[in-house]
Amino acid sequence: MTKKFYKILIILIIILLILIVLFRIVKVQDVLLKLVYPKKYSEYVDKYAEQYNVDENLVYSVIKVESNFDVNVTSNKNAKGLMQLLDSTAQELAQEENMEYNENTSLYNPEINIMLGTKYLSKLLDKYNNNIYMAVIAYNAGIGNVDKWISNNIISEDGSDIENVPYKETNSYVRKIIRDYNIYKKIY
Repeated sequence: MTKKFYKILIILIIILLILIVLFRIVKVQDVLLKLVYPKKYSEYVDKYAEQYNVDENLVYSVIKVESNFDVNVTSNKNAKGLMQLLDSTAQELAQEENMEYNENTSLYNPEINIMLGTKYLSKLLDKYNNNIYMAVIAYNAGIGNVDKWISNNIISEDGSDIENVPYKETNSYVRKIIRDYNIYKKIY
């Protein structure tokens, strides 16, 4: 065999090794991303996302941003649990489902919280013609505020100008949800 053949063989081996290393890096990156963006409580998310026709990745994104999967968290505004629901919203949703609701415990139950939070997301998506931006803005700021902002031409009905959302917290919140939603869609 000639020197030229050995040079080509060495180049091919080097290319193969580079490809193997790159392949392993990509897998490691996916593993790391899945640690940061887990799918905890999947038995409930899958069930209620399907039942209420909501993309499960959106539900996971809301849980990630709202509570980072901490079932026992309560906000300074008294929103509770994984999807950070207010008692008033949760009670209304529970009534629609003909289920008992306990202000002290219900929202700290992962299944109940995910069921009610996903139902609420579904209602918001219906109200805003499946516009994820508008549904997420309303999830954080409330339907009344969103409807007022639309009627006062502060934001458009299509959600294309989320930078105009007057609440700084909501503006940031929407961006986080959309970022995480896109990441969940990419890695799963």
